[in-house]
Amino acid sequence: MLLKDIEQNFPYISVVTYGGNEYVGIIANQDRYVTSMYVYTNLRTDQEKIAFLELGDVWWWESNRMIPINIFLRKEIARFGYAVMTMNSKDVKVSIGPCVNLHNLTIKRVKRKSVQLVRKPKR
Repeated sequence: MLLKDIEQNFPYISVVTYGGNEYVGIIANQDRYVTSMYVYTNLRTDQEKIAFLELGDVWWWESNRMIPINIFLRKEIARFGYAVMTMNSKDVKVSIGPCVNLHNLTIKRVKRKSVQLVRKPKR
């Protein structure tokens, strides 16, 4: 029931299993080697937790969700830098939530071609 509540009310929150422990937070970036995550339970005060969830909401609804939160909201999320946890990606299992990968941003970009038609001047 708690997982359904997280999925419905906080779609930007991910639940990750690493080293036999579960971590709840927002994944900043995940590549082949390293997964970086802002861990919600590592936040110090209730006010910080509320502010963190508000930033996650802004990131989820106002970005294209492919840009990591720490790039989209660089100045605002900087104060939560102490809550970042880095993990070995091959040992990480994401139970629910989105995974952001900067590498996918470059792969999925579509090149646009522009065609310009020019008339020859009459002689």
